[in-house]
Amino acid sequence: MCDFIVRDFESSDFEDVAFVWNETGVGNAKRGDNLQVIERTLAHGGAFFVLCDSKSSKIIGTAWFTNDSRRLYLHHFAILSSYQGRGLSHLLMERCMEYVKQCGLQVKLEVHVDNEIARNLYQKYGFSRLGDYDVFIIRDVK
Repeated sequence: MCDFIVRDFESSDFEDVAFVWNETGVGNAKRGDNLQVIERTLAHGGAFFVLCDSKSSKIIGTAWFTNDSRRLYLHHFAILSSYQGRGLSHLLMERCMEYVKQCGLQVKLEVHVDNEIARNLYQKYGFSRLGDYDVFIIRDVK
């Protein structure tokens, strides 16, 4: 694991981050997640971490927090498929949980019901299912 590091996102990382999102399926043009949106959420108390191969500096994973001053929301927790199965999700999640504890706010995330690996990871870190309800969204407010 010492060959990998978790560090803060830098604006110049966006192209590599977008690659991770697209390769893992967490990216979607309909979501409107671009560099400006990331920077806006960081300016409002969010955080963004990238998991890197320390030998090549290649970004292989992401974790993005937004903050509404009441609760943190974890988005786009993803690791490139060629790096999955090595326990690297724990390295990234440990950094995420340090941030959560530092902020002292509740944390919420959404995960697909059929993503058993991710659900198991989140449960190991204390997340529990919130309840039975539907999630609604308006993506285009125009």
